Amino acid sequence: MQHDETPAVLAHVGGNLRRARQKAGLSQADLAQRSGISRRTIINLEGGEANISLTGLDRLAEALGTSFATLVAAPGAVATAIDEITWRGTASGSEAVLLGSVPARKEAQLWTWTLGPGDRYDAQPDPEGWHEMLLVTRGALRLERAPSDVTLTVGQHVSFSTSTPYAYVNVHDGATSFARAVVN
Repeated sequence: MQHDETPAVLAHVGGNLRRARQKAGLSQADLAQRSGISRRTIINLEGGEANISLTGLDRLAEALGTSFATLVAAPGAVATAIDEITWRGTASGSEAVLLGSVPARKEAQLWTWTLGPGDRYDAQPDPEGWHEMLLVTRGALRLERAPSDVTLTVGQHVSFSTSTPYAYVNVHDGATSFARAVVN
């Protein structure tokens, strides 16, 4: 959850994180050591006051032996129907919504994303084995990643490993929307 506005989902993250950490029998310091996320950030997250990247939430979930979806879902939500905003960009209307999650080797997630004109999302690399599939439903999206960028228009799709840095960039003069499946 990078950029300007913190989504309401952080309210769920704090309680879910605290419950998962206590269930695992870990102190905040133990979780910090396992995840590589600072103890101060964990304290602030549990208090509903911190901002953290999506990759940071992945690292916490991994350290707790749970899933990203479990950390962000509203209490009592069914993993196949989460429907939570988990990222907001700087341009009006830019957001990512985690629609649901199902088991894969580790986890599979289905998202909808909208980027306002000129907005972008810069992602940190995931561990080996993670992949994404994107399908553009409105506008035009540039996927920036080595060895070369690709621009997709409505109906076009791409699949790729997320083990190297990448970015989504709206190259349309209006909003760009796309479906995103994340699999590990």
